[in-house]
Amino acid sequence: MKVRELAVGGAFAFTPAVHPDERGLFCASYTESAFTAAVGHPLRLGQYHNSVSRRGTVRGIHFADVPPGQAKFVTCTRGSLLDVVVDLRVGSPTFGRWDSLVLDAVTRQGIYLAEGLGHAFMALEDDTVAAYLCSTEYDPAAEHEIDPFDPEIGLPWPREITPVVSDRDREAPTLREARQAGALPDYDACLARYAALRTP
Repeated sequence: MKVRELAVGGAFAFTPAVHPDERGLFCASYTESAFTAAVGHPLRLGQYHNSVSRRGTVRGIHFADVPPGQAKFVTCTRGSLLDVVVDLRVGSPTFGRWDSLVLDAVTRQGIYLAEGLGHAFMALEDDTVAAYLCSTEYDPAAEHEIDPFDPEIGLPWPREITPVVSDRDREAPTLREARQAGALPDYDACLARYAALRTP
């Protein structure tokens, strides 16, 4: 398992060894030892879910209140997607910064996003399946969104693909509006959450 930290603190890319043979392939997308060595604690699993998306579908930017927040380990099990992490933690040295990578069913790469980070992706093919391991169960009252097309953030959506967006995400506030409304996670609260997770 190869691991690298992304440009946003608290986000990591995990690239597993893929073992193909005449039957197909096998890989371990998540390994607790590699994950814990990188992040500092094992992943607590509260929910596992999948989304199936047509080409151009944009989901996000989504985030949850901290505490407890919702960390995510995301992989792509069919098709391909451009996955983006955005630092929404007010007070963070990387606030407003984003990083991205392509997840697909060939490399089986995964991305981990700590609590307080925003997550979005665009499906690059029809019938793209994203699989999420989430640290907590979905709580609609604690879930929020930021405009995925906010020019201040400037996410790298492919211009040649027409985006397909839900009303919820289309009508989401900009980063500046969410910050002015006091809706964004606080960096110190996130650090306290990370410290609690590292405590046996």
